[in-house]
This record gives sequence, C-alpha cells and structure tokens, in this order.
Amino acid sequence: MRDKIRVKFEKTGMMKFIGHLDVMRYFQKAIRRANIDIAYSEGFSPHQKMSFAAPLGIGLVGMGEYFDIEVYSIQGSSEDMKNALNNTMVDGFKVVSLRKLPENVPNAMSSVYAADYTVTIHGDNIKLSPKELSEKIIAFYNQDTIITEKETKKSTRMLDIKPLIYSLTSVDGVTKMCLSTGSTDNIKPELVMQKFCETYLGIEYTEDPILFDYQRDEVYTNVAKEGEAMKLVTLEDMGEVIEG
Repeated sequence: MRDKIRVKFEKTGMMKFIGHLDVMRYFQKAIRRANIDIAYSEGFSPHQKMSFAAPLGIGLVGMGEYFDIEVYSIQGSSEDMKNALNNTMVDGFKVVSLRKLPENVPNAMSSVYAADYTVTIHGDNIKLSPKELSEKIIAFYNQDTIITEKETKKSTRMLDIKPLIYSLTSVDGVTKMCLSTGSTDNIKPELVMQKFCETYLGIEYTEDPILFDYQRDEVYTNVAKEGEAMKLVTLEDMGEVIEG
C-alpha cells in the first residue's frame, strides 16, 4: 500500500525565472538526494510518482506551491522529511511542509480551485502614488462586468472575468487578489492588470519595461458541497502532519 504525501514549497529570488519543467526535474533529484522512499511507475521507463499543482508562470514568486508524491514507505516525521529535503535545497527553494493525504483526497493538480496573489508596482514605471493606485484598483473592481479578451490554445474569446475574481483589495499600493485557478477557468493576475492598465490607466500593458511584480501566496481547493457557497481550503490543510 503506497502513501501519498503533499509537499508545500517556496520559489523565490532568481528561481522565479526557472520554468516548470526544470522545477520538476530539480525536485526529482532532490527527492533522491534526501533518500525519500518515493514510488516509481512501471514499464520500460519508470519515473517518480509526482504530480504538481498549477504550474507557476516564469517571473512569479511562489510562497505556497505544491506537489504530491507517492512513497513505498514513510521514514520519519513530517519535520524529518522537510529537513532532509531542505538540506538539499539551493537558494530560492524552500520546503515549508509535508503532509500525508487521506486515501480519498484527489491529487494536487485536480484539486486546484483558486489562488491568492500579491501585486506591487515594479520600480518607477507607473507614475502613481500608492493611494492613487489603490483608489483606481478599487474603482476597477467595483464595475458590474470586466470584459476582456482571453487567449486559449486554439482561439481568442471575450470573457467577463469579474465572477472569476473572487476578491480584490488594494491598500497603500499593494494589491491582493484571489482568482479562479485550475483547468476550467484559469485567470492569471497579469490578465487582470492588463485590463486595469487599459481601462483605468490609459496605458498599454507591457512586460518590457516591467510594470508590476507578482507573487502567488497560496493555492486553494473548494470543499463546498453541491448547492453550498464556495468554501476555500488550502491544499496544505487537506493533509495531516506525520508525527515522529
């Protein structure tokens, strides 16, 4: 019987420029170096049983990132395994917690429902005081609809993203937002700020020069039953601490 473990980690500093595939390869090596008894798939080319939650875009800091692994056996406590992994980490990666998942919990990728982000102005590329920015952000969010173009792999469609922005606040120039995330309605903070720039700042959103810095703070699942109001729980809280 294999056990499922959920790993929460941070991705900061220069590591924010590392793409998802390289992050996955890095943790595969870290798991081996930490001597965690990870399970492997069968067949001619066995690979580690590992599943990441929503991949983080290049250039974004991540303070609440997740992946699941399957292990043949649990060796030590959550703290023991966390320390073993952190002893292999380079600057910019840090394991925050490991939790054992109950049998009926879906994997991290299929659990994702929403995510929290922090957005700040990058340098002096926008000439607004923190108070002015916050006032404009709130006015932007108070609209009845926020219609924008959203590109998919096959086409571009018009979409009202207002229902997919679960919350948006801005205080002293620091903007916090909770967005729909996952395979069905995945909204990126860049899309929100692009529409904000076009409609409330009258400027074109660009990545060069960089206008905003983005940080993903946490990832959530929705545990509400059918017919109930949305009830968000962190992916971390779906697991249980492993005692020594």
